[in-house]
Amino acid sequence: MRALILVDIQNDFCPGGALAVPRGDEVVSVANRLMDGVDLVVATQDWHPAGHGSFAVNHPGRAPFEMGELDGLPQVLWPAHCVQWTGGAQFHPGLDSRRIVRVFPKGTDPTIDSYSGFADNGQRKSTGMGEWLHERGVGETVICGLATDFCVKATVIDALRLGFRVVVVPEGCRAVAMQPSDGDVALAAMRAAGATIARPSVASP
Repeated sequence: MRALILVDIQNDFCPGGALAVPRGDEVVSVANRLMDGVDLVVATQDWHPAGHGSFAVNHPGRAPFEMGELDGLPQVLWPAHCVQWTGGAQFHPGLDSRRIVRVFPKGTDPTIDSYSGFADNGQRKSTGMGEWLHERGVGETVICGLATDFCVKATVIDALRLGFRVVVVPEGCRAVAMQPSDGDVALAAMRAAGATIARPSVASP
């Protein structure tokens, strides 16, 4: 059984959003095409309370993209984004969300950030996605979404840790790229951890 995991393809991560990933909307058409080559489609969704501790606005005197600490872990202080029940938290309107059979919210605990779709950054709480996929006999995951250097990378590493085979589709990913090389560095780390990095043709019709 092969599953497609769509990572955080949400309005706030696309152009015009609160934490826009450069060219983030370009992943949408790739994600839609990839749906035809799998047995089921799931998605992760950043779903933060307004008071989330990862938001710079909740740390007086701090600015977005500064480094801080949250619940004992290093933390990038982000612009407020993907706040629950706001338009920015919704999936990009071009995404064929009708084919998503299960959505796994993450980042709901205000005391710790959650990049991976499987668990929070401290591996303290599971989202249930790993268990749900295993129960359905999924052996291989195809992963794309936003952003390569944060939530995609963390989701891939956790998928490998949980015993899934992983194919990453770079065409369907875009990076925050606080440093210009961050996307490439993240892909190299995923490859080193055991993921297959797909060739461009995998996303062709």
